[in-house]
Formats: sequence, C-alpha cells, structure tokens
Amino acid sequence: MSTIDGWELSAHSKTTMHEKPTILIVGGGIGGLTLALSLHAHGMPCQVYEAAKTFKPLGVGINMLPHAVRVLTALGLEAALMARGIEAHEFSFFNRHGQFIFAEPCGRFAGYDHRHFSIHRVDLHDVLLAAVRDRLGPDAVHMGHRCAGVEQNAESVTIRFEDAPPASGTIAIAGDGFHSIIRRQYYPNEGMQFGGINMWRGVTRRAPFLSGASVVRVGTVADAKMTIYPIRQFDDGTQLVNWVVEQQRDNFGLNDWATPGHIEDFISPHADWTFDWLDVPEMIKNAAYIFEYPMVDRDPLARWTFGRVTLLGDAAHPMYPRGGNGGAQSILDAETLAGLLAGANTPVTALQAYEDERREVTSRIVLTNRDQPPDYIIETVDRLTKGAPFDRIEDVIDPDELAAISNRYKDIAGYRVETAKGGSPV
Repeated sequence: MSTIDGWELSAHSKTTMHEKPTILIVGGGIGGLTLALSLHAHGMPCQVYEAAKTFKPLGVGINMLPHAVRVLTALGLEAALMARGIEAHEFSFFNRHGQFIFAEPCGRFAGYDHRHFSIHRVDLHDVLLAAVRDRLGPDAVHMGHRCAGVEQNAESVTIRFEDAPPASGTIAIAGDGFHSIIRRQYYPNEGMQFGGINMWRGVTRRAPFLSGASVVRVGTVADAKMTIYPIRQFDDGTQLVNWVVEQQRDNFGLNDWATPGHIEDFISPHADWTFDWLDVPEMIKNAAYIFEYPMVDRDPLARWTFGRVTLLGDAAHPMYPRGGNGGAQSILDAETLAGLLAGANTPVTALQAYEDERREVTSRIVLTNRDQPPDYIIETVDRLTKGAPFDRIEDVIDPDELAAISNRYKDIAGYRVETAKGGSPV
C-alpha cells in the first residue's frame, strides 16, 4: 500500500496505462490545447474544460521560440502557423536614443532546426483550437465550465464546476492559468509578486520596419523600455505590429489582460522616440487597441503534483512575460507530460515524473526573468554609458560579451542552438 495525500492507493486500485485513462484538462489555453493534441497523438483520450462561454478575440503578440515550434511542428501545425504568423529573422537591441547595440539571428537563421514565429496570440489559439476540434471531435472542448475545485480518491478524480455538472476521470491537469483555481486549492494563501513594472501592450497596423521580421528591444525599464515586433502580414504589404511598453511603477491594478490602457498614462518618456528606423509615438497613437497589465509572477513552488492532480503552464510556473518563455514553457510542459503518460506504468507515477523533469527547469526561468531578462544586454550598455549616446558600440563593450549575455539566458531557458538541435527541449 502507498499513501498519496492522505489516501491509500493499493496496487489493485491503480489505473494502468493499458486501461487508457480518461484525462481531464482544466483550461483551454495554449498549454491545455497543446496537451490535448499531444495526448491524442499518443492515442490517449482526454477532455478539455474551459471557463469562458466563448473565446473572445482579445490579446496581443507572442513569440514562439524554436524549442516550442519543434513541438507544434511535430503536431502538424507548422503550415497553419506560417499562414497566420511571421517567421522572425533576428533579435535587435537599441538604446533609448535609437542607437544600435547588438543583433543576432533567430530561428532557422541562427542554425536551429525549427522556425521562430511571431504571431498574434489569438491566431495561435485559433490554430490550436481548430486542430483539437478537428482531431478530437467538436465536443472535446467544453465551454462555460468554470472550475470550482477538485476532489480525488484512490480510483478517480472529479472536477467540480460552478454552473455545470462535475466531470470524473483518471487524472486531472490544471492548465487554468495565472489565476488557477486548482493551484489556489492547494496554496490558498499564496500571493502575487509585483516586479515594480507596469506594461501597456498594443497592436498597430503599419508599414514594415527594419527587416520586416525583427524582434526589437529598445531602452531600459529604469527610463522606459519597449519590445516591438510584427505578428501578422497583410496582402497590401502592411503588417500588424505588436508593441509592449514597460515602465517602473510603485503599485499596480487588476491583473487582467483585457484591462483597457490609456496613452496619456505612459506616452511621455517615448515622446521623442522618433528614430530613423521607426516613429514610435506615431505607432503608439495609431494603435487599434491598448491593454494595461502589471508585471507579476508567483514564487516557484516546491510541489506541483498531488496524487491524481498536477499543474501545467501558467498554473504551475507563472512568469514575467519576457523572452517568449511563458507560452513556450507551457508547450514544453504539454509535450513532456503526454510522453510520460504514454510510457508510464500508471498515470500517477507519470504525473510525478513530469514534475521531476519540469519543475526545477521552469523555476530557474521564473527567477531569471526577474533579475536578468534578455534585455539585460541593453541594461549593461546603459550602465557603462550612464545613459548617454555613444559613437561606437565597440568602444563601450566587446560584442562577444554581449553575445555571451544572450547565451546565458538561452542556456537557462533551454533554447541555445547547441542544445535545441536534435529535438532536446532543455
């Protein structure tokens, strides 16, 4: 006999993988839908339960790094992503004066086996959702099922919903995001960690800038920072450009991606950002919509798995939205968990093996995003120049040192080309 969270599990009561356990996925976001597709690829049945009654076309851009694209490509989604997003060519770094600091290729242009996609979050979600409904059936995603909690015994797990009958299965995966109800059930007193930074995120349709496939970071948070990249191509040659403003703040409001943002609250530090390669104030003023969102995460957990229940994606490791790692790590979670479930003797042991493989990796990324994000390159140069313009970047710092800074982040996030080639996720 073994005991899991206060209940005994005998060898006779364990569900074996040969019995094809029914897997309940709470949350129909990027991680939950990728998990559903990955389980289906292994011939394992699952059902997805989403709180929203309908998926609303809200959101902004997201970067899909090569190690995440590897997973999506293996699931047969590359062509759909190509049709909806933009294959990024390079990362470029500039100071707040618009001066070039450093650039490096990304995706296939850097030697990876897979592309780097910049895509509207809505488009990515549409691709995943369409694939789930096509492959698993139109009823595989249950809308309007807001989770109210989870219960389990030695034989099964049951998800309770606020306005719908409960659902029972063999195991439950909590992919219900930053505000996960299931995570809160196991960690009721947990709070959010505010990084002292507020974000304003928007999209603007405009002519391409730089290469037309550049992921650009400008400035530092101490003064004002932006991340800018195209996420959709139109037939008339224009692009939908995603941009994110980060500014230091002493407090923050609601943690809701749909909170409207107001230009007057953040435009001032960027008013003179009229560079020869981009008119930033004009781009901001022509935005189709703007959202306001605080830079928040949660402290890494010592445990994700509780018997027949485990956490995935933002429910397991919510992190600052930097470096394209939030969505990417959710996708890697899904791949890992599905593979382990397919090969394990019991689903319960697979859940623990998944945690053992993924928890420490993602915890390091959470902590690194707080202290040394990808734009640490710009912060280093800004410190050396005291924020002043420079004549030649080579007189400020050796470009090889800037490349080393970039590689240190990639090592932690698991997508340095030397480790990503050949299909290794970390």
